[in-house]
Amino acid sequence: MKTKFIEEEIKYTGVQLSPHWIYKNFHIQGDAIVSFVGEVDVKLNEMVDIEDVINIEPISSDKMLNFIIECFDTDLSEMICRQRLFITIIKEVLENRGKKVKRSGDDLFWEDKKLSVSIATKSITSCLIHTALNITSSGAPIEVSSLEQMEIFDIKAFADEIMNAFKFELEDIYLAKCKVRGVF
Repeated sequence: MKTKFIEEEIKYTGVQLSPHWIYKNFHIQGDAIVSFVGEVDVKLNEMVDIEDVINIEPISSDKMLNFIIECFDTDLSEMICRQRLFITIIKEVLENRGKKVKRSGDDLFWEDKKLSVSIATKSITSCLIHTALNITSSGAPIEVSSLEQMEIFDIKAFADEIMNAFKFELEDIYLAKCKVRGVF
């Protein structure tokens, strides 16, 4: 799993949740996770979450920390498990910083307000995850919590800590799989 924080701001519109977006834009081939900061504006026609489309709940925010994860040897069920692992890692990183965060499925809440959005999906060549955390609370269609309210200002260091923890977990899972003797 390769990791990279993208320094330039990128507006997330949903089109980034597509196969090989990381490779085509940042020349990172294979399983990877990238993060970047930017406005989020996902129209209903770009939404992957059918429930949000049915409920007419587009996603928007003036500034979010976005993560795109792409894995090539994973089915959708495993990718959803990785999504839940990723959300749990974010929760642990925040709690290590003294922030009491609640997780419900793939959503994070702080002070009873939604902090995150997240979706996992399958493409023709890979599985993908988009997870984003509000940096500011402005521009969202509902009242949300934000990293600024949590006094997390070094977004790059925060993102790197999360990506490295996720990379470590996946590598450790692989090694755990390789060290056991089969039983009959």
